[in-house]
Amino acid sequence: MAVLHLRHLTHHSLLSTSKLHHHFRFSPLKSPRFSCSASASSTMAKQVLVPIANGTEPMEAVITIDVIRRSGADVTVASVEKELRVDACHGVKIVADALVADCKNTVFDLIALPGGMPGASNFKDCGALENLVKKQAADGRLYAAVCASPAVALGSWGLLKGLKATCYPSFMEQLQSCATAVESRVQQDGKVVTSRGPGTTMEFAVTLVEQLYGKEKADEVSGPLVMRPNHGDEYTITELNPLEWKCNNVPQVLVPIADGSEEMEVVMIIDILRRAKANVVVASVGDNLEILASRKVKLVADMLLDEAAKLTYDLVVLPGGLGGAQAFAKSDKLVNLLKKQAESNKPYGAICASPALVLEPHGLLKGKKATAYPAMCNKLSDQSHIDNRVVVDGNLITSRGPGTSMEFALGIVEKFFGRPKALELAKGLLVVRR
Repeated sequence: MAVLHLRHLTHHSLLSTSKLHHHFRFSPLKSPRFSCSASASSTMAKQVLVPIANGTEPMEAVITIDVIRRSGADVTVASVEKELRVDACHGVKIVADALVADCKNTVFDLIALPGGMPGASNFKDCGALENLVKKQAADGRLYAAVCASPAVALGSWGLLKGLKATCYPSFMEQLQSCATAVESRVQQDGKVVTSRGPGTTMEFAVTLVEQLYGKEKADEVSGPLVMRPNHGDEYTITELNPLEWKCNNVPQVLVPIADGSEEMEVVMIIDILRRAKANVVVASVGDNLEILASRKVKLVADMLLDEAAKLTYDLVVLPGGLGGAQAFAKSDKLVNLLKKQAESNKPYGAICASPALVLEPHGLLKGKKATAYPAMCNKLSDQSHIDNRVVVDGNLITSRGPGTSMEFALGIVEKFFGRPKALELAKGLLVVRR
């Protein structure tokens, strides 16, 4: 009966009804056939399309979706593939809300393309997406792209002619043939906004919020993100009681996830650690591999925690998000795993709400300096180091929120692989200047 009712719902009514987000779970192998026929004028919320593809850069996709949804916009995540589920870069699995083909009659206030390869090439080769973005440009509405997509997709479609644009450094030569290429972290020219890579995507997304709703809303959204004050500067971590983090060749890392986990934090940790060649196991604390994250992004774990707990890890690291942290704190299996890690003097860590809601109440911060999400720091028994963006105390690493997640992940890379490796990654991500 639920499926029959679902056929009569428009896609945007699905997205705007939070209860339906929790009760309707789509199989990653089947796509519901509904029409995205709502117009932008039918609701006060701005309508935004973020396409995803096999090979999309997951940090760029998820940061863009998450930040724009924080503004109140109705964001449709649409797959250019034949299925809702896409295999993004670095083994991250994302489930879309719809297929791009089902959105052809929708009027969007913004279409924003993440990058990644071959994701950008898959965008370029998707006729339905090309038609949507070309119509968006012809109608004088906002469109945007980051990383490889300005050159590979927008440029190839002829949508950057005579405009200033930027992209990932290795695609600048290609961009020069179809736009006035500049090296800005975020570049706006008329109705098009472009940006460079994972490390510039949060700035890119906040700029898009400003274009949709104005500077006051952009400031309201950006404040709680705990963004870097000096974008491009070399990152720093605060370390006390230095301890060598050891592993056998390749670090084995467990990243638990749950309904309500903060998707930006989840994806940045997984993506960056996998770029460093760590073996990352993503484990769902719930009963299903698919979780519904805090801003309604659907992510798919590698395995359930019951299975993951049978293995041993060099590091167990918790993303934040209020609902996710609460689920972690209630999981005896996860808490016992963390306690075993700490008792063995092996590394463990947490970011955002998790230091305060998981580690602190279970005695895992006893005698340790730590930080957490600013609004949660009053729950920490020792608040002497809460203003630091990343704190390492022996075998513990903690951090503050979405805007510190890349530094947090890079801090982990630094502990296992050394500062030079971490800086090499940071430059490739455009977290710091190349």
